[in-house]
Amino acid sequence: MSAAEPTVLIVEDDPEIRRLVADLLAREGFAVELAPDADAMDAVLARAQPDLVILDLMLPREDGLSICRRLRARDGVPILILSAKSEEVDRVIGLEMGADDYLVKPFGPRELVARVRALLRRGHADARPKPERRFAFDDFVIDLDARRLSTKADTPIALTTAEFDLLACLVERPRRVLSRDQILDWTHGRSAGPFDRTVDMLMSRLRRKLEAANPGAGLIATVRNGGYLLTAPVKPLAGPE
Repeated sequence: MSAAEPTVLIVEDDPEIRRLVADLLAREGFAVELAPDADAMDAVLARAQPDLVILDLMLPREDGLSICRRLRARDGVPILILSAKSEEVDRVIGLEMGADDYLVKPFGPRELVARVRALLRRGHADARPKPERRFAFDDFVIDLDARRLSTKADTPIALTTAEFDLLACLVERPRRVLSRDQILDWTHGRSAGPFDRTVDMLMSRLRRKLEAANPGAGLIATVRNGGYLLTAPVKPLAGPE
């Protein structure tokens, strides 16, 4: 898939909304794949690798949360949930299942396009040549350009786009207390959406993954009335370890 024409897979059972979103994104220069349900989505994924998935929650047979969990286990493709469910608990559950963003119907066309572009910027490394940005901390190695986290023994650790962004924010500012507002500014800009209420949940999810890979390390500290900080020193790596 060319960088000039990223492909968005729209999984939506309502034909009017599916066509509306498809036409909107096509006008903005995106290639579009359409799927009314999980079976059609699987058929698309068997022949193509989309750059982003827009996913409805209320789908026939297999619901959106189940699909989201399945997609996240498969790879790191960015997932934007587009749903009529507007309660905060629905947003939190969607993010907990591995979604990277959540937009409530009805939505503004410009906001949808802005969120799609933001996810694609965060979800894909810049193809232009640039110096490596690899760092070691505790028992981990993070490659900010390849968007890869592994142990020093080179065991990969799967992170969602949002989790990786949070970790990168901490790694680039080690041993510094970061407020929730600062984290939002550096990871999502002012289009934070539901993240303004779910930073804690996302950070907890990131902690669990780091703890599972290196039990007892306690790498992310919570500072009362302050925010979060990465407690480990961070060392730049000039090349492969």
